[in-house]
This record gives sequence, C-alpha cells and structure tokens, in this order.
Amino acid sequence: MPEKYVPAELHRQVVARAKGVCEYCRSQARFSPQPFSVEHIIPQSVGGETVMDNLALSCQGCNGHKYTKQQATDPITGLVVPLFHPRQHRWNEHFAWSADATLIVGLTPTGRATVDALHLNRIELANLREVLYDAQEHPPAEPNV
Repeated sequence: MPEKYVPAELHRQVVARAKGVCEYCRSQARFSPQPFSVEHIIPQSVGGETVMDNLALSCQGCNGHKYTKQQATDPITGLVVPLFHPRQHRWNEHFAWSADATLIVGLTPTGRATVDALHLNRIELANLREVLYDAQEHPPAEPNV
C-alpha cells in the first residue's frame, strides 16, 4: 500500500531543494495565499515512490492541474509527449519567460505541453508576476538542481 503522506523530514528536504518555489510555474510560496504541496512526479497510483527523486514542490494550481498526468499533447505538433519532470529536465531548457516576465513560454514539445496541461499562465499568476516584477521580486532565481 502506498504511503498517504510525505514524512516531515523528507517534506522539509523537498522544500529546501526547491528554495520555496513551485518547480513547475516558478511561483514563490512566500507570495502564495495557499500552502504549497510536495507532490509525486510519477503518481503513487502507477507505482511512484515517496523518495526525493520522485518528489517536487508544487503550488496548489499546478498540483491540481497535474493530478496524475505524466504526459500531454503538444499544442503545436499534436504529439503526446512527457510532461516536464523536475528531477530529469532543466527548467530553462524547456521554458523561458516572456519579455515582461508575466508568461512562461514553452520552448520544446514537453515545455509547451506542460504550459498547456498545467495552465502555467493562469490569469492569477500572470497578474501576480506583473506586480512582483514591478517590485523586483520576480522572476525567482533559476533552479540549479
């Protein structure tokens, strides 16, 4: 039977590794009205384990849209491709910020499919990014994991 929760120490390690930033949309937990989750990249329902290499810090929006998805359709090619995997992929190889840093642009089929499937440019996020950019609090530093 899969574990129903992430042990406290493992949770702390995942948050520290992500530096308090959603590993998908790059939202910062300190500016979020909702707590972030530690989510299973490969869902437990298909055998994903509760180990560091299968856990990512996720805002509630990304976590809810991802749910158990592991792949999605690239809106340009129409091909079904893997979603962004924070432990196997580098964020800046699949995504970039728009000129005004309010939108995430998918650079690859995986990036585009992830932007679409996880709704990485939700209007609430775009609005928050604009305010944080003006306050010089966005975008957050690039992940180095």
